[in-house]
Amino acid sequence: MTAVILATVCAMVYGTADFFGGLATRRSRVLAVVALSQLAGLAVILAVLPILPGRLSDGAMLWGLGAGVAGATGLVLFYRALATGAMSVVAPTTAVTSAALPVLYGLAAGERPQPVALVGVVLALGSVLLVSQGGSAGKSGSMGSVLTALAAGAAFGGFFIMLALAPDEGGLWPLVGARLSSVTLVVLLAVATRRTLKPGGGSLHIIVAAGVLDMLANVLYLLAKQEGLLSLVAVLVSLYPASTLLLARQVLGERLHAIQVAGVACALGAVALIAVA
Repeated sequence: MTAVILATVCAMVYGTADFFGGLATRRSRVLAVVALSQLAGLAVILAVLPILPGRLSDGAMLWGLGAGVAGATGLVLFYRALATGAMSVVAPTTAVTSAALPVLYGLAAGERPQPVALVGVVLALGSVLLVSQGGSAGKSGSMGSVLTALAAGAAFGGFFIMLALAPDEGGLWPLVGARLSSVTLVVLLAVATRRTLKPGGGSLHIIVAAGVLDMLANVLYLLAKQEGLLSLVAVLVSLYPASTLLLARQVLGERLHAIQVAGVACALGAVALIAVA
């Protein structure tokens, strides 16, 4: 139950972070959003580290560094997709891909969830697909943004798997390693492509909010994984598009279709099934 609660809250925080990140990419360049949000996240994890200490080890840092590369790649692709496509399509497409890889890895590694939990997994993945339906024509249906979202989901799936492989006794150190490598990668990419990291007017506070929330969600994910199975935690975390969708509807006026409402309802049912398993 602890893992279910942590993973569900994590999904809500991830969804909110992605909403802010999507808004920021409409005012600033993608690399600027990623670099500055990652720096904000690094500041958060360094502040929280003394509260939830762990043992620094080569394994914790190496898996964290690898996760950071995957996560930064996923963010660049994800924010680019958000900047060119509708949030209500991009976020769920990324989510279902990022969930599928950890589930397959967990099952291949020998995890065997209860049958009722597996029903919840299927329902959760189906809910993400339902939530992604009903987008308006135009950029929401852009094949380019959908393919970019799929690539972002694959990178995020690698991020989740590598963080899960980090030793539990490492505490939050894997996240420190992840942020160090992600910030370095994005800054080097910006230098190589001669892209500015200066945020657009009025977007810095949005970028910082996205980075802080993203790191808080990462902490919740790491704690949830220590309490439960990767194949279940990753699926619950993948429900984050529900909060992104609701925020997009309330703030941006993106229309919520009946099939998407059904998807949100399925997501709540999936959480319930996994919780009782």
